[in-house]
Amino acid sequence: MHIRKQRLLTPGPTPLYPPALHAMMASDIHHRTEEFRTVYKSALAGLKAVYGTTNDVLCMAASGSGAMDASVSNLFSRGDKVIVCTAGKFGERWVEIARAYGLDANVLEAPYGSVVTPDRVEEALRAEPGTKGVFIQASESSTGAEHDIESIGKMVRKTDAIFVVDAITGLGTMPLDIEAWGLDVVIGGSQKAFMIPPGLAFLSVSPKAWELGKSATLPHYYFDLKKEKKSGDGGESTWTPATSLILALNEALLYIRGMGMAKLVENAQLLARATREAAVALDLKLFATRPGSSLTAICPPAGMSSAVIVKGFKQKFGAVITGGQGSMKNEIFRLAHLGYFDFSDLFSVIAGLELILRANGHRVELGKGVAAVQTVYEAAEVGVQAAA
Repeated sequence: MHIRKQRLLTPGPTPLYPPALHAMMASDIHHRTEEFRTVYKSALAGLKAVYGTTNDVLCMAASGSGAMDASVSNLFSRGDKVIVCTAGKFGERWVEIARAYGLDANVLEAPYGSVVTPDRVEEALRAEPGTKGVFIQASESSTGAEHDIESIGKMVRKTDAIFVVDAITGLGTMPLDIEAWGLDVVIGGSQKAFMIPPGLAFLSVSPKAWELGKSATLPHYYFDLKKEKKSGDGGESTWTPATSLILALNEALLYIRGMGMAKLVENAQLLARATREAAVALDLKLFATRPGSSLTAICPPAGMSSAVIVKGFKQKFGAVITGGQGSMKNEIFRLAHLGYFDFSDLFSVIAGLELILRANGHRVELGKGVAAVQTVYEAAEVGVQAAA
């Protein structure tokens, strides 16, 4: 009670993988040396491996939003007709970027907590055969909802449009078969399932996307994907790289590859399932109609602001969780599952949640939510032992 460790329980930034943090201490090397080129080449190869693609995968010093910006400025022209799917705060960012660059955006909007369904995308593509691109979030982390990327991707693949996916919280939390599903641009960020600090953005680029980019006329300078590919092929970044983060990334990728991307995804899925079952056991309502595994968005009890729960975690346990964003401020709280989280973390989180709810007047039988998590863990452990 008197010692309270700080715990980061947010969907980005996420807890750091310790060996990656240690690797950052070797960052006093020059980025234009063979020593660093070896690390950079290894990191790019590791990214392709965990992405699970033969497409080009690029890395840049930026937040994920930088890669979102680059995917528009490098591959499209002013006036291009595009479809933008938005079901939350980060979908709205796609809308803002598309309009900032003068694209002719057909915005398919779904309420917070819902998703844009494949049939709506299909209808929009049929109505405008000249569509050049479709933009979407794999996992809308402002609401915890997950889009049906497979169905939409296979649909877009049949057209001349490219499919641009913000998978910043989708990578490592949900299956994403880039080539089989026709995902032309897939964007990631370092501070999510990659278990290192913010500051790096990644994107895979398909041959179809590169082809569209040949006719693109939008201005860009720092975010030049062709330059970045050429530099990366030579083992360098175009501009001064975030050296310490590249060292951390390389270490984290070794860990993910050793585990297997499928198991990283399964870990997030198990934690998400256990959290949903704990919420139900505590008489709490889930917010998303199609919940994903990067995080779980939960509604507080009637009459209680989610800010009370967020504040309770910080004051009682030194833990940081996130509330709602935009119109969902004070309406939901979000518990993360992506990256370096395990069941011990979740046992603690749910136990803490029970105490916070109880202290604020919600009738709680202590241990009921934790028991739901234990049941999921036990079943998963039995399944692993049986498979072995």
